[in-house]
Amino acid sequence: MITYYDDIRRVKDLCLPWKTLDKANILIVGATGLIGRALVDVLMQLPDKGFHLYAGVRDLAYAQNCFVQYENAAAFTILPYDVVTPMPFDVDFHYIIHAASHAAPDAFRNDPVGVVKANILGVDHLFSYGIRHSLKKFLYVSSGEVYGEGTTAAFREEDSGTFDWLSLRACYPSSKRAAETLCISYASQYRIETSIARPCHVYGPFFTPKDDRVYAQFIRNVLAKEKICLKSSGIQKRSWCYVVDCAFALLYVLLKGENGNAYNVADGQSEVSICELAEMIALKGGQDIVFDIPESSVDSSHVILRAVFDTEKINGLGWYPQWKLEEGISHTLDTLIGA
Repeated sequence: MITYYDDIRRVKDLCLPWKTLDKANILIVGATGLIGRALVDVLMQLPDKGFHLYAGVRDLAYAQNCFVQYENAAAFTILPYDVVTPMPFDVDFHYIIHAASHAAPDAFRNDPVGVVKANILGVDHLFSYGIRHSLKKFLYVSSGEVYGEGTTAAFREEDSGTFDWLSLRACYPSSKRAAETLCISYASQYRIETSIARPCHVYGPFFTPKDDRVYAQFIRNVLAKEKICLKSSGIQKRSWCYVVDCAFALLYVLLKGENGNAYNVADGQSEVSICELAEMIALKGGQDIVFDIPESSVDSSHVILRAVFDTEKINGLGWYPQWKLEEGISHTLDTLIGA
């Protein structure tokens, strides 16, 4: 049985300029989120850590539980911090990775202001601090949702789709777009190297308890030995990416990405509908799928029907996904079942 823990150790095989991080302080905010946590885990697998890794988190107790295996590691520190407030520290962070953002539909409905603030104020506070504290490079973890609704072609980094910015759900893609522009503005005005990553829909074992995205719901269903219930036809097509592949991609963008550039992060071979994803998870978990579609419903969420991405640009940095969708799902479930 192969699990997430086996996968993160493969970071040692990546051909990256690790010496760049020697004697550097690295701050990851949003460190207990799905992507942030994987990035922490991956970096902590490196045998020769010439850097010090700081995990910026909002919930200290939850973070201590997530990272209990590093509590005695000399190269690791947890910092309680919410990006919507100015940074209260006095540490020179040479590399800052902003991965703190609500990304679940429940937050779009119940805390849209918080979603916007985490993205826009987060970028502002982190850059403002970095300007005064020797920041060398800033990596913003944006989202493929900045593209909005597309056509039949895969989105390239220079493309721009459409979405209804007056819908409540627009709090997420709109603030991501604005935050990207703010990143580029800071990079130009203050001469701080900046790159942007745009992950597609990412899945993995350590989603937060509040994550109500479909993949998390499907996984919870099979772990509870419940049928997966779809409330729609599930025809929406997405690019998917295993979280360890995503963490590896972020390292390529951090260490090799060009200043002022954005990079799509997706697995071109893992473009399936939500229904197809449910079928894969159900099959692995030995459960069935049932449909419970209301006879009449009003879609107020403005869900994007198709979101697939071209990855030629990040492939040019040397990154390619290492796990197929079926493998990533298998490793995810085996990790949780064995926990």
